[in-house]
Amino acid sequence: MVGKSPQGKSNSKELIKGVGQRVIKKYPNRRLYDTSTSTYITLAEVKRLVIESTELMVIDAKTHEDITRSILLQIILEEETCGVPMFSEPALVNIIRFYGQMMQGFMGDYLERNMQSFMDLQIEMAGKKNPPTPELWKKLVSSHSPVMQSLVQSYAEKSREAFQKMQDQMDKQTLQLLEAMRIKPPQ
Repeated sequence: MVGKSPQGKSNSKELIKGVGQRVIKKYPNRRLYDTSTSTYITLAEVKRLVIESTELMVIDAKTHEDITRSILLQIILEEETCGVPMFSEPALVNIIRFYGQMMQGFMGDYLERNMQSFMDLQIEMAGKKNPPTPELWKKLVSSHSPVMQSLVQSYAEKSREAFQKMQDQMDKQTLQLLEAMRIKPPQ
């Protein structure tokens, strides 16, 4: 959804020129302005755009800073407080514990890969470009067909592979750390 400069920072001027990307400006009065439709929109409408897989970027109208992540987190916060939460309290506690730790980057990559595998599974199950509705998903999951079992096995394998990549990265980083400290790794 968002482009980055070589330094890892978003460059809104480059992104605004990006083809097909919807640019939304957030003004100091907290209003969101959709530059594609030249109208003010709500956070719920931004959520709808995300669900519809619309490429978008939200920029601060005053500073031109890319604030897409903060808007997406705001949508998640509203979803978590206004309905059936996706994350349990222990899951949130564990996520918070990873911040500032050596494992933070690994965990982020692992969660991202796992989420993508899950989305791929949903798309494959639906046989369409868009993932199935919650009702269809529930129906598919409750069936015990060989196709469903195969898809779940595929997802489990992708999840295992993502976890293995995270473990390999951890091992490599540990060896590098031990070498830097001039400590011989255990055999």
